[in-house]
Amino acid sequence: MEKIQLIATATFGLEEMVKLEVKKLGYEEITVENGRVTFNADEGAIPKANLWLRTADRVLVKMGEFEARTFDELFEKTKALPWEQWIPENGKFPVTGKSVKSTLFSVSDCQAIVKKAIVERLKQNYEVEWFSEEGPEFPIEVALLKDVVTLTIDTSGVGLHKRGYREKANEAPLKETLAAAMVLISRWREDRVLIDPFCGSGTIAIEAAMIGKNIAPGLERSFVSEGWPRVPEALWKEARVEALKAIRQDTDIQIYASDADPKAIKTAEENAYQANVDDCITFAVQDMARIRSDKKYGYIICNPPYGERLGEQKEVEDLYKRMGQVFSKFDTWSVYVITSHEEFERLYGKKTSKKRKLFNGRIKVDYYQFFGPKPPKELFGNL
Repeated sequence: MEKIQLIATATFGLEEMVKLEVKKLGYEEITVENGRVTFNADEGAIPKANLWLRTADRVLVKMGEFEARTFDELFEKTKALPWEQWIPENGKFPVTGKSVKSTLFSVSDCQAIVKKAIVERLKQNYEVEWFSEEGPEFPIEVALLKDVVTLTIDTSGVGLHKRGYREKANEAPLKETLAAAMVLISRWREDRVLIDPFCGSGTIAIEAAMIGKNIAPGLERSFVSEGWPRVPEALWKEARVEALKAIRQDTDIQIYASDADPKAIKTAEENAYQANVDDCITFAVQDMARIRSDKKYGYIICNPPYGERLGEQKEVEDLYKRMGQVFSKFDTWSVYVITSHEEFERLYGKKTSKKRKLFNGRIKVDYYQFFGPKPPKELFGNL
């Protein structure tokens, strides 16, 4: 198969995590930039990357990259690209765009020019004057950054954070991709206990269970590129069969997720069932202060309230002080907390081992990591 370039887009701060995932899938020629990880592959990587990438937002085909400061340049260089290799005669190809610090700042004009250029290219190839656009969809994006144009086709459709299990969610839910990243950054292992005392709709616990059981995050959903002639149905079938075979059914995973809100727990239980990991997670309605474990080593990973709303600040700061007192009892455990509150360490009462800047949606957050001691080697497997 012919080599192609794919871009796995990423939320700021997660690029290295996406790179590690791409590398784990077997791809070596990788370039990391702000918000994206580019790698060389073949068509078989489209189903594989969409099914398996836990921390990426989308998988795009990179059609071309060039400088353009005039509409004529944009038109001619877009038209020169081999769009017919991807888009069939009946293909639907909507164009979206964005422009940052570029001479061509009108996004709507750029979209119109790119659309026209692709139509002219396809007219020459298919020898027709009009396109019905009734077939499979090929979402195209024209992105301009400092006069450099990147043209891509989206292979994912709906963002990769939409796993398919979370039909219901609480207000301001944590994105599945960020939750998965939190678990992967912590290096939690499936033979260690994990507690989330602010589980909300259960996203951290569910993503951890999926990682522990090696369930491909995209296994229960569909992708826009499944209808593309260039990516044969056989490739999708093969990738899905491999993903099903890769699931670990014999793992003894112990995850405990709790929340003070009964409605949240009900939603979390339903989501875990939809994700096929309800056998790995024990849910409970309880206050954070009541978490317990008889295990000497384990992990606490959580996304507590941030106090973003007016009037909530004092309440949240008191909560962080209580968290420091409660979690201090787990002195041999590793604790991971994400929050936008800049005074978290002071309120929690302990200096972090490591801190990582991330984004939860549009909210700038820090991921506070408090490392516990490593357990003796002979204890691994019995935790």
